[in-house]
Amino acid sequence: MEAVASSTPRSRWRHATDSRGFLAAFLITPAVVFIGALVGGPLILAVYLSFTDATAGSLSGSWVGLRNFRAELHNPVFVDAVWHTFLFTVISQLIVIVCAGLLAHALVKSFRGRWILRFFILLPWAAPVALTTIGFLWFFDPTFSILNTILRDLHLIGSSPPNWLGTPRNAMASIITVHAWRILPFATVIFLAGIASIPKEVDDAAAIDAATGLKKFWYVSLPLQLPIATVALLFGIVFTATDMTVTYILTNGGPFNSTQVLTTWAFQTGIQSGSLGEGAAVSLFLLPVLAFVAIGMLVFARRVEVS
Repeated sequence: MEAVASSTPRSRWRHATDSRGFLAAFLITPAVVFIGALVGGPLILAVYLSFTDATAGSLSGSWVGLRNFRAELHNPVFVDAVWHTFLFTVISQLIVIVCAGLLAHALVKSFRGRWILRFFILLPWAAPVALTTIGFLWFFDPTFSILNTILRDLHLIGSSPPNWLGTPRNAMASIITVHAWRILPFATVIFLAGIASIPKEVDDAAAIDAATGLKKFWYVSLPLQLPIATVALLFGIVFTATDMTVTYILTNGGPFNSTQVLTTWAFQTGIQSGSLGEGAAVSLFLLPVLAFVAIGMLVFARRVEVS
């Protein structure tokens, strides 16, 4: 009797360790701790700095309340940066989603050389973003541009080639193109995974019902891919809205702040100008917007999920 009683706590502990809940918590805890240390710490520090007049060289300052936020709301450069961030994010993600969907449907079919084509499509995502963006500086160079040479040979431009990074509209189009090119492989892989997860029985049922081509895509493929497409779009929005590499290297917010986005403006204000408090305030404007977008898109993905 005593032996049975003494083994009871041990058996209960063994039962608890064998449960799915314990295993899930055990496996996810290191990731939560890592993300909390990597993201949570800087986020808390940024929130604190945004309410102070801290400057470069110090991580503390006098408490100023909402003064930094009010100053940025009345700053025309900041207002333009918000609009540019919206355009940069929305247009680039529309391009990415459409092109990724077309590429995924083409690459899912079997043909000779498919693995080579997949490799070249994935290459922009694997290559260092700074290195590839510097390469695009030569691509858009007004004097030595390969793009201008090709357009001139095709008689699409005259003797005066466009300055792709020197005029507001061309500069915005250039950074949108480069960023879409960079994010496209990631979205294509997610779409490929979504298409591959569709059971073959669904295609057979669609063929029996004479659903082919556009009709099959609209009524069969698209509803099944909406949840995973929403995830791809969510990641793309977060990556785009919080990215500064492409814009910083290509234009640095120019010409005349016409491509200034919130990330580059926060960097210029907080790091280059030394106003850590104002820079932190600029960076935090994205936080509630991205949180709202993320929650809304995840709720939408859950509602359209097909069981």
